[in-house]
Amino acid sequence: MSFGSFDRGGSQSHTNAEINMVPLIDVMLVLLVIFLITAPLLTHSISVQLPQASAQPVENEKKYLDLAITPEGLLYLDNEEVALEDLTTTLQPFAQDTPQPEVRIRADQETRYELLAQVMSRTKASGLTRLGFVTRPDTPAP
Repeated sequence: MSFGSFDRGGSQSHTNAEINMVPLIDVMLVLLVIFLITAPLLTHSISVQLPQASAQPVENEKKYLDLAITPEGLLYLDNEEVALEDLTTTLQPFAQDTPQPEVRIRADQETRYELLAQVMSRTKASGLTRLGFVTRPDTPAP
């Protein structure tokens, strides 16, 4: 393969516009060797006889608190009315539970953002860290 000459004379030099394939082939061959070595290691397994057990499956019930907020600003914790000022003290006993329950907020779309922010900050102040929002799925357009 010629790359040209160092002659400054009148000879016309032509540049080589071909892609050098040698480095690409080298990389491909290295990857092929790596895959050939690692493929048998991925399929290798150890045969183990697992014991049989006749135990009942443990039901891990997810616990949550339902906090509803009406457009008028009334709060309902599991269908019982709670004042905003008492929300922190009402939620504090639930923060001691293990696992900690999730607080699911169901707020009306007309609820003021300020009230929602206050509810969220008082929930965090009570020690509860898991917070979720309940929404209605969007209906597809016809």
